[in-house]
Amino acid sequence: MRKIFASAVAATASLASVAAYAAQPTPWQATFQPAATGIMEQITWFERYTLWFIVPITLFVLFLLAYCIWRFRASANPVPSRTSHNTLIEVIWTVGPVVILLFLAIPSFQLLTAQYSPPEDAKLTIKATANQWNWDYEYQNAEPLSFNSAMLAEADRAAAGKEDKAAYPRLLAVDNEVVVPINTLVRVLVTASDVIHAFAMPAFGVKTDAVPGRINEIWFKAEKEGLYYGQCSELCGKDHAYMPIAIRVVSDAQYNTWLAAAKSDLPGANKALMAETDGAAKVAAAGN
Repeated sequence: MRKIFASAVAATASLASVAAYAAQPTPWQATFQPAATGIMEQITWFERYTLWFIVPITLFVLFLLAYCIWRFRASANPVPSRTSHNTLIEVIWTVGPVVILLFLAIPSFQLLTAQYSPPEDAKLTIKATANQWNWDYEYQNAEPLSFNSAMLAEADRAAAGKEDKAAYPRLLAVDNEVVVPINTLVRVLVTASDVIHAFAMPAFGVKTDAVPGRINEIWFKAEKEGLYYGQCSELCGKDHAYMPIAIRVVSDAQYNTWLAAAKSDLPGANKALMAETDGAAKVAAAGN
């Protein structure tokens, strides 16, 4: 009995350590994924802030509807009122919404400005080109690095060393993840080669269309190490649902080591990085 209890405690502790870095979608989930960037923290705050207005307004309108249905029903009010207007009510329902909209608009504009105003110059630029139904990535360094990233086939899990579905979820895991250093402002240039796609990373609070012949720019600064997942978020054909995005955030030293090795041996560099990061159970997954 003691052995069973000890095993259960160990398993719970293990899950807790993973949970600290994990953010996979859960059944009936109604909230955002845990934030991994400052922008996403602001988005999460704004969503909770707006609920303080939305919930009371919804309940108030529901109460008014119920009251009117009950108070002015035909049996209780056989002779309808012929009141044409009420100055006080008209002032209240005009001024009230204006004040509420101001309380919503000001923080909304502040958030929008922050999303389009990087606090510093980007230290890393990555070009993401969407294809039906995978992604091409190009690190625009002095010595460019390019590779393709596609959804990991179930039959390839063992060969890739990605059999742990808690860390590499079905339909979200990819063969080659994008690797970026922590606390580094990364600029992503997003485009497409065929039809309109969309680059979305929920935990980072970024999303933009990938349009053929056009380049859209987004940025993020990840503050937590881990493996984060997103997806194409624009209907782009029959395999739209099988076009995941995976970004692995690591330390500066790990990134530099990976980048140097990836230029000549990408699969080997990825496996070496996985051996280092997965051992620390630093996994974070965010769905669309």
